[in-house]
Amino acid sequence: MMRILRNLALPLVVFAGLSGFAQNPALPSVQLNADNGTGKQLEEPTRKAIARDYAKAWSTLAQAMDSNNASLIDGDFVGVAAEKFTSGIEQQAKAGLHRRYVDHGHKVDVLFYSPDGTSMQLRDTAQLEVQLMEGDKLLHSDNVTRQYISLMTPTEVRWKVRILQEAEK
Repeated sequence: MMRILRNLALPLVVFAGLSGFAQNPALPSVQLNADNGTGKQLEEPTRKAIARDYAKAWSTLAQAMDSNNASLIDGDFVGVAAEKFTSGIEQQAKAGLHRRYVDHGHKVDVLFYSPDGTSMQLRDTAQLEVQLMEGDKLLHSDNVTRQYISLMTPTEVRWKVRILQEAEK
């Protein structure tokens, strides 16, 4: 069993919204802090867009991992993140497994917003329960607190996750 878990090791991805932002109940509860970020000042419309799109990406990832439907990834992820999660979903599906994420909240700090507005780096401290499932049977569950670094990039109509990796401790 541990070999399967190791082979399916995927970075946990965390997506955040805005503290005080009226969110869809299906989206994660988050606190966003842009007070100490560098680069361009974060305007309120951009703050709301990042919050909405980052939270939506987390919700989509959770659905994709639970249903083994990699096609869901493209709506909220691009580049390395999209490739990594698509591959991970394919691996777990081949093994007859799926993951379920139970989100217990996020504290997200804006680290950098590029002066030209083409990228934003975030650090997220996430509280999650990650369940490894075989059908309806729970095989393993972990409650974790982890930090992630994310790079968000704007597309035609919204922000998408381009890079997402667990931060070294």
